[in-house]
Amino acid sequence: MKSLKQRAENIDAVMKKAASKTPCRLIAVSKQQPDEKIVQALDAGLRIFGENRVQEAAARWGERFVQHRDGLELHLIGPLQSNKTADACALFDVIHTLDRSSLAKALAKYRDGGGKLPRLLVQVNTGEEEQKSGVMPAKLSAFLRSMDQDYGLTIEGLMCIPPVDEAPGAHFWLLRTLAADHGLSELSMGMSADYDTAAKLGATYVRVGSALFGARS
Repeated sequence: MKSLKQRAENIDAVMKKAASKTPCRLIAVSKQQPDEKIVQALDAGLRIFGENRVQEAAARWGERFVQHRDGLELHLIGPLQSNKTADACALFDVIHTLDRSSLAKALAKYRDGGGKLPRLLVQVNTGEEEQKSGVMPAKLSAFLRSMDQDYGLTIEGLMCIPPVDEAPGAHFWLLRTLAADHGLSELSMGMSADYDTAAKLGATYVRVGSALFGARS
């Protein structure tokens, strides 16, 4: 059985072979992983981690692994409630899931109060699924314009989670096209099952959990 370090090296090799001209970085999705696997990931040299929940991330990186916080990049890849904005901004370096005006308002309020904002990506609902978060593709231009004009927020890129029952490539291509149309440089797309496809289509971040850490018991 491969060690976590060997799996990380294999993923990195696949990403480098598949990647387009833009370098692609691995986000180790550490949500709900036991501490021993986080230690293995740190020992393997991984320094970019993704978490889904603010409270869980704060307990891990603000308490148990606080000594490792310097030199790490923490990414919030799950939904963010507006009332947790301050906590999220204080902890994360990048938020991938900006998707509504109420959250933008909370982010702007935090900044205007003297807080430093993390880097921001907008989540796009490429599959136009009613049950899923994200800005609809047809409304993205207006949303990005509002982020700039109404809230003064700088958006670096886009993120998507394709429908589970559809081939992801078309969704990655759409996200890349939308990013190019709006002059955005970061593309957060691709997970354990399709990170190689995402890398081929221009991902700058892939979010990998089970392919790296193994299936949770």
